Amino acid sequence: MKLKLIAPCGMNCNLCIAFLRDERKCPGCRFREKQCTIHNCKVFKKNDFKYCFECSDFPCSIINRLDKRYKTRYGMSMIENLEKIKMGGIMKFIKEEKKKWIKHDKIICVHNKQLYKYE
Repeated sequence: MKLKLIAPCGMNCNLCIAFLRDERKCPGCRFREKQCTIHNCKVFKKNDFKYCFECSDFPCSIINRLDKRYKTRYGMSMIENLEKIKMGGIMKFIKEEKKKWIKHDKIICVHNKQLYKYE
């Protein structure tokens, strides 16, 4: 799993259907700054944060809405992801994500639960 594909909001873009698909493949949230609500957050920009948990307003209304949607639809919590990164560091988080989402040479998509080739 690529470190640069862990978004500021806690999304693991390695698991995202937009990143995994073959056509019109998304490069990941960190590379789509103009479209990302987090990157357009004035507090985030002003303080040059790497992750949202660095903000004194964490979890803000943006993260809470995103977290609620992802927990309901996909069984993933952005807030839990960010807490894991904050407590154990990004490398430990990635190691745990690999165990959870990679099966043999395939990666499980968080959105549709299908297996995709893991690169």
